[in-house]
Amino acid sequence: MARGKIQIKKIENATNRQVTYSKRRNGLFKKAGELAVLCDAKVSIIMLSGTNKIHEFHSPDHVTTKQLFDQYQQTMGIDLWSSHYEKMQEDLRKRKEINKNLRQEIRQRMGDSLSELDLNKLQTLEQDMEKSLEAIRGRKYKVIGNQIETSRKKVRNGEEVHRTLLLEFDAREEDPHYGLVDNGGDYDSVIGYTNEGEPRMLSLRLQPNHHNLASGGGGNGLTTYALL
Repeated sequence: MARGKIQIKKIENATNRQVTYSKRRNGLFKKAGELAVLCDAKVSIIMLSGTNKIHEFHSPDHVTTKQLFDQYQQTMGIDLWSSHYEKMQEDLRKRKEINKNLRQEIRQRMGDSLSELDLNKLQTLEQDMEKSLEAIRGRKYKVIGNQIETSRKKVRNGEEVHRTLLLEFDAREEDPHYGLVDNGGDYDSVIGYTNEGEPRMLSLRLQPNHHNLASGGGGNGLTTYALL
């Protein structure tokens, strides 16, 4: 049964594409080897796969691909290496020209090298600078806005802390025992406010077993540490 013709187009499946490449490459190399033997020909094939792997075939075995290229250049009267070098030099020249123009444009945007510009070019440069300045100002205002919003958040947090302290202060004024912590009968520390001058936060250490209290002495056994 004859095989049907396949459509010549790129094989989308990567695995099938690699298998087909390997089979057809081996078949091509086999045909090239037969051609070299049957016709006493010199054959060289260089292949680059889709995975960037290089496969090379040359026949007879003692003939290298470079030798065949050299013989090709001699027969055709051309120099492939010089031609390639000239193309590289031309590409380098173009890149240097682009670099020169970019440097000149930078100097002009800095206010230098303007003497060679006519009125139209000066107006174009001015418009470009105005667009750049507008973009810079927009970014500046955005940064300033972010800083203002951050400052507002800090202020709101400070106001919340202030309100909390005022509520605690009012509660302390209404209840003299507010803020005392009972640790099983042995008071350690409390938070309170003085009534003299500005409100201040204090740390109080109460020692109920103080010898002055036990003996009925004049000490009150209360040690006060100013925090704020």
